[in-house]
Amino acid sequence: MTPSTIEIRPTPEDRRIARHAAAAIVLTVAEAAIPLPLPGVKPGLANIVTLVVLARWGWREAVWVSLLRVLAGSLLLGQFLAPGFFLSLAGALASLLVLGLAMHLPQRWFGPVSHSILAAFAHIGAQLIVARLWLVPHDGVFYLLPVFSLAAVVFGLANGLVAARLLRELEPVASRRVVDHGANGVRR
Repeated sequence: MTPSTIEIRPTPEDRRIARHAAAAIVLTVAEAAIPLPLPGVKPGLANIVTLVVLARWGWREAVWVSLLRVLAGSLLLGQFLAPGFFLSLAGALASLLVLGLAMHLPQRWFGPVSHSILAAFAHIGAQLIVARLWLVPHDGVFYLLPVFSLAAVVFGLANGLVAARLLRELEPVASRRVVDHGANGVRR
């Protein structure tokens, strides 16, 4: 009996997800170097990548990018399976759920900025619930809600504005990909 070889060929979608996940991981690691005024209050810079992916390629790819970021970021920062990992995972799952629902809201009134703020609130809400149920078995953890809510608004707004600007700048690139029929009439 000869050993069989399984060859996995990445698709263009796989490569795109990997590129975006890598960008989000770099932002996560860079953010870890920023001194924090309060534990748990972070700008969430990697969420900018998730918002751009959501707007351009959809929820499924945004889920892959976000979850790969949480997993690889925790491994690189030495926090895999530590409380910070579970807090981050809970926040990511909650914000992905909210983003999945927010995608169906009217685009006339809801875009990257409102999606970012909604996701930031979902993220911090899930983290507070996990912290209350697992790490701090006391309702006093909810006294931090005003501080975390303010952070969610400020960082959600900032990240949403950056994502909206990136999407505007990327839009001309996408529209420049005009179908070129060339001299022989074949699409390239």
